Amino acid sequence: MTEQTDYVPPRVWTWDKESGGRFASINRPIAGPTHDKALPIGKHPLQLYSLGTPNGVKVTVMLEELLAAGHGGAEYDAWLIRIHEGDQFSSGFVAANPNSKIPALVDRSGADPIRVFESGAILIYLAEKFGAFLPTEPAQRAETLSWLMWQMGSAPFLGGGFGHFYAYAPTKMEYPINRYAMEVKRQMDVLDRQLAENEYIAGSAYSIADMAIWPWYGALAKGLVYDAGEFLGVQDYRNVQRWTDQIASRPAVKRGRMVNRVMGDPASQLHERHDASDFDLRTQDKVQAEQPAK
Repeated sequence: MTEQTDYVPPRVWTWDKESGGRFASINRPIAGPTHDKALPIGKHPLQLYSLGTPNGVKVTVMLEELLAAGHGGAEYDAWLIRIHEGDQFSSGFVAANPNSKIPALVDRSGADPIRVFESGAILIYLAEKFGAFLPTEPAQRAETLSWLMWQMGSAPFLGGGFGHFYAYAPTKMEYPINRYAMEVKRQMDVLDRQLAENEYIAGSAYSIADMAIWPWYGALAKGLVYDAGEFLGVQDYRNVQRWTDQIASRPAVKRGRMVNRVMGDPASQLHERHDASDFDLRTQDKVQAEQPAK
């Protein structure tokens, strides 16, 4: 690798819109909306505005698991937020999440809408609303919430740190790649040791901790993100591999990871979800087949 050594930070930082690499168009140093546009509202109590990134998958997996467990009140509309087109900066989305990050949830089941943003907060909100996937016994609850917060604090090292410098930065730089690779390797070892002694992340029960961690670290374990599986030696974390396969086999997880997905096999993409039948009828391969030939 070649490390750049000629950059001298200015006394006062200024925004260079052209220097942000692959994700320059979706980041800016100011908050607030860039344009007026209301969010759509569907027929179900829960309205999700998201994209099939790991943070989005956490919530759609949770919603599908709740429905599979018989919680009819968890029916939801999932609307696609195309972050590369700036949907997250609309006035409607900013009203749902002032930080302009997906996912955002609006609960319209009561007299007044309730907004919930940050994926971890959404998982806790839904778990408490439906009394599912979050233990009530104090020690088990504390363990589950601790691992959920571990994920919320750890994933930025994986995505915003390692992923950006290893896969997305305009140039490869040795120091940040090595620094963040060390962090991610340690995170995988933490998980591997925990899963050597427990079937699921927080113990013997499947919980929101698994739902939060699996979209990030399960994908990493299978080499599905940043093309970094070999570099990080992910095959060595055998307990993480076992757990990843176990979670991936759940029918609700298979459905959840399809929702708001816009990449990969068209048959795995359900851009929007408004009804359970959409998984059979509205995946992108079927939508494309319905379109007239040009």
